Amino acid sequence: MAKRDYYEVLGVGRDASAEEIKQAYRRVALKHHPDRNPDNKQEASERFKEASEAYGVLSDADKRSRYDRFGHAAFEAAGGMGGFDFGTAFGGAGASMFEDVLGDLFGDFFGGGRRGRSRAARGDDLRYDMRISFLEAVNGTEREIVVPRTTKCHDCGGSGAKRGTGPETCPACHGAGQVSFRQGLFQISKACGQCNGHGTIIRTPCPSCRGSGAQRQERQIKVKVPAGVDDGSRLKLRGEGEAGHNGGPTGDLYVILDVEPHEIFSRHGNDVVCELPVLMSRAALGGKVDVPTLDGVVKVTIPPGTQSGRLLRLRGKGAPDLRGRGRGDQIVRVRVETPSHLTKRQKELLREFDKAGKHHSESLVAGFAEKVRELFG
Repeated sequence: MAKRDYYEVLGVGRDASAEEIKQAYRRVALKHHPDRNPDNKQEASERFKEASEAYGVLSDADKRSRYDRFGHAAFEAAGGMGGFDFGTAFGGAGASMFEDVLGDLFGDFFGGGRRGRSRAARGDDLRYDMRISFLEAVNGTEREIVVPRTTKCHDCGGSGAKRGTGPETCPACHGAGQVSFRQGLFQISKACGQCNGHGTIIRTPCPSCRGSGAQRQERQIKVKVPAGVDDGSRLKLRGEGEAGHNGGPTGDLYVILDVEPHEIFSRHGNDVVCELPVLMSRAALGGKVDVPTLDGVVKVTIPPGTQSGRLLRLRGKGAPDLRGRGRGDQIVRVRVETPSHLTKRQKELLREFDKAGKHHSESLVAGFAEKVRELFG
């Protein structure tokens, strides 16, 4: 019986890309896999074998080039089968090509025993939310926290076996963690059912951890918060997370900072912002006022005629930079306060002030009215 064209077997055109060939092979392999066709395993096995042979050639650039030029004749000298050796494809060096394509579909079908026993795995990372004050964030602090986590069992050292004993090599898989058997043309490997793929079994489990090799406990950890952190900053504490599995490394602990708002100060990067109420008379005449800073109260000069909303900058009075690049500034936003409760004498003085500046006031009003007329025609 003449061999079918490899492109026809996979249902693709001769100009198909490598990815299109790969996807086509996945479809055909799924459709004709013997385990999915229990009522017609013989024909399904032949179709599956034919698709694998086609993919073995078309997925290799050199073989595909030779096939495009000479067809099946290009591989007749290699003993047929398109130069495709089924003896090594499922369990030898050629298995990786098919495992990459079908490994997620058929589990250990293409494993050939290569996956072996359970691998060491890194422990999970943990998260801890810590609330600190505004000044603690700016100046830095040290806190002691309690974190529940999984650690290696102190009694068995993480082996899971009772003290004085140890894990034994699994008699079923002889430590491989997998067992293999043949089904028709294929060699199938799966995790050993007796040791669950570990390669070892525990005859006498540790009474403290019941054979798990791990215990749940609370650990006290000192956390150093550097000066200059801000709301949402994340601190990483290496090795303070969950214990690893099968001898794997411990995970990390991430401390997420939640900074409480301050009644006077706020943050804008490394700059600290505060709002300063100033009396109308002081804003008009100018003079020195007391301004709170992170380092204490300082005297600041208010220029005469200062308007509400004016910004004054105090160099180097902000928060420290986490990278050690000095400190930010403090931004003082002036808020001019208009008195609402006046004595009789104060009212008299303001009326005199208003009368003395009547011409100036009328000019301002007239100028504003002219702009309104220009705006609305």
